[in-house]
Amino acid sequence: MRFPRGILYVVLVVAALASGCASEASAPPATRTPDYTRPPLPAKAVPVLTDSPVPPSPDTPECGDPTRSLRPTGSGAAARGPVIDAIRARGRLLVGLDTGSNLFSYRDPLSGSVVGFDADIAREIARDLLGSPDLLEFRSLGSAEREGALENHTVDLVAKTMTITCERRQLATFSTSYLQANQRVLAMKNSGIGGVGDLAGKRVCIVPGTTSLDHMRRLQPAATILTVPTWADCLVVLQQRQVDAVSTDDALLAGLAAQDPYTELVGPSISAEPYGIGIPKGHDDLVRFVNGTLDRIRNDGTWARLYQQYLTALGPVPAPPAPSYQD
Repeated sequence: MRFPRGILYVVLVVAALASGCASEASAPPATRTPDYTRPPLPAKAVPVLTDSPVPPSPDTPECGDPTRSLRPTGSGAAARGPVIDAIRARGRLLVGLDTGSNLFSYRDPLSGSVVGFDADIAREIARDLLGSPDLLEFRSLGSAEREGALENHTVDLVAKTMTITCERRQLATFSTSYLQANQRVLAMKNSGIGGVGDLAGKRVCIVPGTTSLDHMRRLQPAATILTVPTWADCLVVLQQRQVDAVSTDDALLAGLAAQDPYTELVGPSISAEPYGIGIPKGHDDLVRFVNGTLDRIRNDGTWARLYQQYLTALGPVPAPPAPSYQD
C-alpha cells in the first residue's frame, strides 16, 4: 500500500519525535552543576629520595670563614673596572631574585613594582652604579637556579636570600653578609610541633636547591621531606595539610606567617644563614663595588630604614652584620 508523499512525511516526523522522547526518557538525569568550583591545587609536593647521600656536615669548611669578601674600593661614579664599565655601557643592572618571596622581593599589589628588602638593596646598588635606583631589570629565579644564572652570566648579581657557604663559593663569589637569618620551623598553631625534634615521622616542605634541605636531612633524618617549586607553594600545601611543617630561614618563614595568622614560627635556630649578594666568579671589580654600597647603607641609615620597612616581623631593628674582609 502506498501513502501519498505528504502523509508519509508526517508519519516519519512523528516517528522521529517518538524515538527522541523515548531516548530522553531512558537517559539518566543530568547532573546538576555545583554552585562552586574546587580551587586548583598548587604544584604537587614531591618526596625527596631517601636513598640519596646525606650531605656532609659543614662544621669543618674547607674555605675558612665563607663570609669574608673583597675590601671595597668605592661605590660612586669614580669606580672603574671591566664589569662595572660593561654594565654602565648597557645602561641597566640585571638582578636575579624571586618575585614571590614576601618581605624580600614581591609585587606590590597597588603599583605592580617588585619591592622588598632584597629588591630595594639591589636598587641601592643600581643607584650607586648607574645614578638611578630604577635602572635595573629583575629576572625571576628559582632557588636551584641561582648558581647556574651566575655561571651562565644571565644576571650580573643575585639578591635572593642566598646563604653564603663554602660549597657555593666554588661556583660564585659573594659580597659581605648583609643579613643574618636562622633556619627554623613554621607549623600550624596548636599542632604540637615545637621544633625540629618534633618532626620525626612528620612531612616537611622545603624548596630544592637550598641549604635548608641539607640541614633538615642531616639533623632530622626521620622526617619525610617534600619539595615544591617556591616557598609560597610550601605555605599552600601546609594550609591544605599536605605537609605538617615548613622549614627554612626565619626571614622567609616570617613572610609566610604574615600571610596566615593560624601559623607560627617554633623552636630555636637550626643553623645560621648569612645572606650575601651572589656575583659571578672573576667579577672582582663588581664585588668590591657592591661591598662599597653595602658599607654605605650600613652607615647612612638606609639598611636600618629598609629593615624597619620590611622585616620588623622578625623583631626590633638590629645592627647590620659587620663586614669581614679577606684582603
